[in-house]
Amino acid sequence: MNRSIVALAALATLSAAAASTAAYAAKDSLLGAAPERGTGLPSGQCLRSRDIRAHTIADSNTLLIRGGDKQTYRVTMAGGCLAGATQSDPIITRNPPGADRICKPIDLDIGIARDGFETRCIVESIVRLSPEQVAMVPKKLRP
Repeated sequence: MNRSIVALAALATLSAAAASTAAYAAKDSLLGAAPERGTGLPSGQCLRSRDIRAHTIADSNTLLIRGGDKQTYRVTMAGGCLAGATQSDPIITRNPPGADRICKPIDLDIGIARDGFETRCIVESIVRLSPEQVAMVPKKLRP
């Protein structure tokens, strides 16, 4: 009897956590719905990690970066990777083996340094924002 009560309690906890995660994931960014997972940049819009000039954190899943070309890029992360990060927390980028250009999400190896520890992030999508989209971003969040 006690095992079934414990099992039911565990199941209820897991169900509540899953519902909470689904509700959190469904929440749109101030930029609207996130691009489809796996969305990358067309070959003419690729950038190099060494050309990242500035960044801001729009929400727990969205990083905005400014490239050397003065374009703004939206990088969407998985799992709330940026939760608790502040604008002053440095981003850490590494070049994956054989890749010096960032075109697809897999090309961007990124993390956030907080309190002396690094949190690695899984990049789900990266897109270049249009001037109209950049204009919709509050000035304090523009990189």
